[in-house]
Amino acid sequence: MEELTVELVNVQSVNGTEGEVRIAEKIESILRGIPYFTSNPDQVWTKTVDNDALERKSVFALLKSERPSNKTILLHAHSDTVTIDDFGALKELATQPYKLMEKLKDVKLLPDVKADLESGDWLFGRGAVDMKSGMAAHLVVLKYLSENRDVFSGNILFMANPIEETTHGGIIDALPELERLQSEKELEFECAINTDFVGPLYGGDQTKYIYLGSVGKLLPAFYIRGKETHVGQAYEGLDPNLIASELTSRIDLNAELADEAEGEVTQPPVTLKQKDLKPTYNVQTPISSFVYFNYYVHQITPDRILDQLRGIAEASFDHVVEKLNREFEKHCARAGMKYERLPWESRVTTYSELYNKVYSLHGEEVNVRLNEILDQHAKDIDPREVGRLMVEELLLMDDDQAPVIVLFFATPYVPRNFVKGQTEKEQILLEKLDSILQETGSETGDTFAVHKFFPSLTDSSYLCLDDTDEEIEVLKNNYPGMDTLYPVPIEKIRKLNIPALNFGAWGKDAHKMTERVYKPYTFGTLPSLIKKYCLNMLD
Repeated sequence: MEELTVELVNVQSVNGTEGEVRIAEKIESILRGIPYFTSNPDQVWTKTVDNDALERKSVFALLKSERPSNKTILLHAHSDTVTIDDFGALKELATQPYKLMEKLKDVKLLPDVKADLESGDWLFGRGAVDMKSGMAAHLVVLKYLSENRDVFSGNILFMANPIEETTHGGIIDALPELERLQSEKELEFECAINTDFVGPLYGGDQTKYIYLGSVGKLLPAFYIRGKETHVGQAYEGLDPNLIASELTSRIDLNAELADEAEGEVTQPPVTLKQKDLKPTYNVQTPISSFVYFNYYVHQITPDRILDQLRGIAEASFDHVVEKLNREFEKHCARAGMKYERLPWESRVTTYSELYNKVYSLHGEEVNVRLNEILDQHAKDIDPREVGRLMVEELLLMDDDQAPVIVLFFATPYVPRNFVKGQTEKEQILLEKLDSILQETGSETGDTFAVHKFFPSLTDSSYLCLDDTDEEIEVLKNNYPGMDTLYPVPIEKIRKLNIPALNFGAWGKDAHKMTERVYKPYTFGTLPSLIKKYCLNMLD
């Protein structure tokens, strides 16, 4: 399995590059080299991502047991990686694990990294843990089961998807194919097993975590319109950067905003972008600013997030106004001028409130102008910027041109889910999982812990979802152009409704130059664990 992992890592498949095409070709070639698929070539196929300039592909392989059954387990993994720029001078070796590790011996590393490098138990390289080793585990299990088709009853569907590291576009594009297989082949999906990376949650942690679902994600955004002025009359304006900075100060890594469910707590919101929208230098102060946050979700609903962040926005606006008045009063005293309170008043609105107000003023013209923005820009620029432009257009049509904060959601929307054990099917799934983990732990000495939510982002979010129709309606009403900019096929996901587990490759420092996978567990225990679970579920 180490050899197969290295073979996959060697194919540089950075998200958004032609390497994503090459890795799909490599995976297809590996599959077609398995004797079962050599004899059944039509059971390996690819699907090109719709409207994708690079023509990236998802790769599928369907393995059928000798004893026919519709019961099916989906083994899935993503094939792309993040950039290799973080490797600096070692960039050319980022996907050459053995050469990289030799060079790393001459680099000053943190003590734990150095110890892992010298131990011989770790494989370094981009994609080693996220998630070429997980992909290799699936391929090893698939090959074993193809050679032992008499010991289980059912099907194994293998799926490798591109475009995970940015928008999850590969898995979303693949959902119609899963739906087709569910309908035409009458596949009954018992569960899905992902092998996205897991690792220690704190220093010295050796626990191997199994996840019953996926954290969700929303991207709340704030468009702040201030009031421009000449720098020579600075107090006559309202700097939107002051408000944006206050918002960031109150939201960024605020532990009280971390969502909690089932005894598990998300990471708190964190800023992903903050900027003003002034395109060039001049001595006019900025008119507007834009800031958005990563917001992980276990159970909090979109309407509660809007209420929560509206309160913070109002407090931020009030704080800035009061600060400006204090500073202006001090300035007037020093300059010998008469002080009069500045005219600014706090004003915060949501996208849906702004849209409804402007629509009441202009009617269908609003939709015409918003659709023009989508037609002109949806395929050409960052979808978060398209949403911002739609907010700007509404503000241009508003009859109130006073400073304002507009709160809305931007791309992406990542659904939340976890296996609850509320149905007989889920109870069986959990019982078999518990039994296998106990058996494996006794054999290997590994300590396992089952958690509800995979704490990072994963394609498994798009195989089932816990969000209600009412919650999604609130989201759509406050998400400019969602159906165009990030069309999540809600009904397809509900119809598929595949319980999604994560048995991850175990390692450290994903998305860092020192990314590495722990070989004894990932190359030994992990494929054995997946194999046992498949055989038990398809017994």
